[in-house]
Amino acid sequence: MPYRRLPNTDLARLRALRIAYEKGKELPPFKLAFSQATFQKVFSNMHNFEKIVLESRQAFNKQVEKSKDYGKLLKRVKLYLSHFIQVINMAIVRGEMSSNDRDYFGFSHNQSRVPSFSSEAEVLSWGEKLIQGEMQRQKKGLTPVTNPSIAVVKVHYENFLEAHRFQKILQKNLQRSQEKLIEQRRIIDEIIASVWNEVEDHYKDMPDEAKRNHAKIYGVVYFYRKNELIQKESPEIIPPSA
Repeated sequence: MPYRRLPNTDLARLRALRIAYEKGKELPPFKLAFSQATFQKVFSNMHNFEKIVLESRQAFNKQVEKSKDYGKLLKRVKLYLSHFIQVINMAIVRGEMSSNDRDYFGFSHNQSRVPSFSSEAEVLSWGEKLIQGEMQRQKKGLTPVTNPSIAVVKVHYENFLEAHRFQKILQKNLQRSQEKLIEQRRIIDEIIASVWNEVEDHYKDMPDEAKRNHAKIYGVVYFYRKNELIQKESPEIIPPSA
């Protein structure tokens, strides 16, 4: 026997609500297969759910859209930070800078390895260290690092920093909208279940097939199990007459 299944996507939930809403508008209360109290719940929650679904999609799309730009800025700032450190190391090897200069940047005297910048936190931390360290060197009259200069590095670092902060805001917005959507789904599922329960109860005295056909008009969805579907689709075999 076919079984009933509640919507499991937001699109399906909205479709079920709209069908119930249209039936409630179309039919007078004495002909409607579910109560006016339930119809009022459909009416008062449908548009709010549509709004919350839209807000959640917009928040998600906004984050995806900005993530592409964010990834480019992250890649670029990593490149400039890495090049800046490499220039320092080469200047030390050539004798143009002292290994003591590494103190300004938070390195040990013999540390020539370039950080991996494997995380955003590492990028933020090292970017700050390099900018502050080079500014201190220049205040003491030491020869500035060039190609890239710290001014150029700082531009890319600050572009990334701004994007990083904005990305955090987008993540919080998405999380907030998702939490609101999850809570609203629970409410909507209860309303749809109420509509469908009342509709099936309204037609309970009819034969099963007729009851399901009437319920489908109200948006109730039935599924056949795999073996039932095979039996339904297989043509009846009539034995040959003797």
